[in-house]
Amino acid sequence: MNPNELKALAAAALDPALGRPLGEAVTSVRADGAVAVVAVTLGYPVGGYAPELEAVIGAAFAAAGWTGSVRVEPTARIAAHAVQGSLKPLPNIRNILAIASGKGGVGKSTTAANLALALAAQGARVGLLDADVYGPSQPLMMGLAGERPNSVDGKRIEPLRAYGVEVMSIGFLIDPDQPMVWRGPMVTQALMQLLGDTSWGDLDYLVVDLPPGTGDIQLTLAQRVPVSGAIIVTTPQDIALADASKGLQMFRKVAVPILGIVENMAMHVCTACGHEEHIFGAGGGEKMSRDYGVPVLGSLPLDVRIREQADSGRPTVVADPEGRLAGAYGRIARRAAAILAAGAGAAFPTLSVSDD
Repeated sequence: MNPNELKALAAAALDPALGRPLGEAVTSVRADGAVAVVAVTLGYPVGGYAPELEAVIGAAFAAAGWTGSVRVEPTARIAAHAVQGSLKPLPNIRNILAIASGKGGVGKSTTAANLALALAAQGARVGLLDADVYGPSQPLMMGLAGERPNSVDGKRIEPLRAYGVEVMSIGFLIDPDQPMVWRGPMVTQALMQLLGDTSWGDLDYLVVDLPPGTGDIQLTLAQRVPVSGAIIVTTPQDIALADASKGLQMFRKVAVPILGIVENMAMHVCTACGHEEHIFGAGGGEKMSRDYGVPVLGSLPLDVRIREQADSGRPTVVADPEGRLAGAYGRIARRAAAILAAGAGAAFPTLSVSDD
């Protein structure tokens, strides 16, 4: 088989993150003895992705009669994507990803931290902004509790770093026991200062952990901050889904693309007997996906280790990077970034991303 034939086969293979042909992402194919070397350029992080690509491309080659092996050499080229209205991407920040939920207690902050860490583990340059001014939790989750940022010029704040991610939170600037008794305008001003007065590095993604609901901070973010895409976190519980749908519709009204839904606490597996139980109901994320035409990025279990690892300052992705839970966060992060790169809002198949 000649390289052109192999390239056509590789281009027709389905991208595991999107479920659609790789197409022009396949830039070249060359033969190195009995090895077909496939170069692939993707618009999202590719760290650790080669084995999955080799599996699908290798299967396509084998079905056509190729008897050698396949080696995929993926490259990431992450661009700044369209944002809402007349806003323009911020300098040095290619894409802002908003992590939102309709109500509290659904694991949004834990999800935001792990998705930021997963993107960084896959090779992206990532920042994490804790926009929950009333209840900042990222200092604890990222192992930075008690730390204070510096300012070189007295005007701009240097973000702290944890596990390769730049982090900023109001929690770094106040006493941990100090309540934030602020009215709406003060809260929105604080958000804009945290975003604009922080000396962020050259970032592919800034993950913003929003407070729950559809209040002042969410509205400010949607109207004044160039957001590339939003991810909605919910549990399968009916009341959580009802609130999450409001958040989803809010972003749609202000033309912020919805990258997908993360269904958290979808299932509990008893550590003693292995019995599986849908404590908060079943199928809620899929129903929401059908109702609003957005993909389910993945489902995560109700697992005590996720809570313990976040509370200890070492979220799951760094505490157990080879574990199945970290793998689930990694697949969700890659799929969200792939959907953004492919054009959020397009019709994507619903892929099942479980924790196994």
